[in-house]
Amino acid sequence: MALAATVALGASGCVETSTASSGMNRNVLIVNNTGGTIWRFYGSRTSTNSWEEDILGSSILASGSSVNIDFNDGTGSCMFDLKAEFRDGSSVVRNNVNVCQVSTVTFK
Repeated sequence: MALAATVALGASGCVETSTASSGMNRNVLIVNNTGGTIWRFYGSRTSTNSWEEDILGSSILASGSSVNIDFNDGTGSCMFDLKAEFRDGSSVVRNNVNVCQVSTVTFK
């Protein structure tokens, strides 16, 4: 699955979400307010049993930064599991995120 990510400049397990204005818009702003750098970020449909590729690729997401991710993978799916992974190997997982109904997910 190829998901698009664009970085917008500008680890605990707390996550906040806010509602999207369009029911079928799969663009979600991922905000890192953890105090640590996210080294890898994964988004996989809830119907899969494994994580897809690292959406950030060779990029990282510093604390205080955000990235816009288009979760439209061509399947029509709205339900995704999200995983933020940190340099020390720790991670924060958010299951069952409806990317058609939220516009922002904040990890803090």
